[in-house]
Amino acid sequence: MATSNTGVRTLLGSHRLPNPVPAGEYARCPATDVLRRVSDKWTLLLITLLGQRPYRFNELHRAVDGISQRMLTRTLRTLKSDGLVEREVFPTLPPSVEYRLTPLGVSLLEPLSALAGWAVDHHAEIEAARQRRT
Repeated sequence: MATSNTGVRTLLGSHRLPNPVPAGEYARCPATDVLRRVSDKWTLLLITLLGQRPYRFNELHRAVDGISQRMLTRTLRTLKSDGLVEREVFPTLPPSVEYRLTPLGVSLLEPLSALAGWAVDHHAEIEAARQRRT
């Protein structure tokens, strides 16, 4: 949330949340923006794959079962516009394109790995809680 709000301390640093949290402020929050981006259907998987090594487009398409070429293109363009992925065109016939994480994209791997590790460690507890609700 914006640094101007200092009413309620959060667990995410020194920022405080107002009560109630204004909808507009929540929508403008950098954390909300980034979490929305990485939590879409394909982004997390693509960042994880590109964190291992660079991929050419068709190679990446084959590596992700169920993603259409159009959705792969859209997701890669979005990641590129966010500065997380770079695209390199090689002067071959036909031209080949390779995608890799930028330094900013690489810096995202550690916090994403921490979140993924937490999810794996606590998945059974979450599933048990879901079963109790039904």
